[in-house]
Amino acid sequence: MSDNIHTSRTEGFFTAMRAHPASVGETYFGHMRFALRFSGLLFAAGGAALVHAILPALFETTAGDMIKRLNAMIVDRH
Repeated sequence: MSDNIHTSRTEGFFTAMRAHPASVGETYFGHMRFALRFSGLLFAAGGAALVHAILPALFETTAGDMIKRLNAMIVDRH
């Protein structure tokens, strides 16, 4: 592969990596921070749902409440 093709593909990759965050009005790192926080909350909601499946008296509304919070986060940012 020639250097020009490699450079063009690399530039295209980095342009694409910046395009989505820019389309939602964020920087690359701002978008990363939001996505990491969101994924952590999803993971926690999944854990609460798993515990609730085994021990129904625990975390009765936790997963649902967290999903509502996540939805509000998405709605508020658009």
